[in-house]
Amino acid sequence: MRTLSLSLAALLLVSAMPALARATLQERGEADLAGQLAGRVPGKPVNCVPLGRIEGQTIVDGTAIVYRGMGSTIWVNRPRGAEMLREDDVPVQFVYGSELCSLDQVKLLDRSTRMERGFIGLGQFVPYTKPGKAAQ
Repeated sequence: MRTLSLSLAALLLVSAMPALARATLQERGEADLAGQLAGRVPGKPVNCVPLGRIEGQTIVDGTAIVYRGMGSTIWVNRPRGAEMLREDDVPVQFVYGSELCSLDQVKLLDRSTRMERGFIGLGQFVPYTKPGKAAQ
């Protein structure tokens, strides 16, 4: 009976590990994002950002995509399915027109194998600027 109890406890622990790892990944992502946003203030969320104003992007593990804008503005997007994000993913964005918008889809590719890992749907973009500087 004791062996059965130990086996059951081990099985429960193993089945809970993915949830624990995901929470840890998201906690690390939130801490990383907080560091990137330090000294910045959020603006009003927008649905679209002109592609010409985006200079680069960074994936924050399990949390968000940070788009670096021209000047001092960065936009944070917390997509639907953000828990799938890994900083070593290659995002492939499907853009229709001259703006990246909240309804656009992003395909995630594994950087080493180039295999598709899934899709996420972008949410609203929150601009963050340094105090005293207008959003650009």
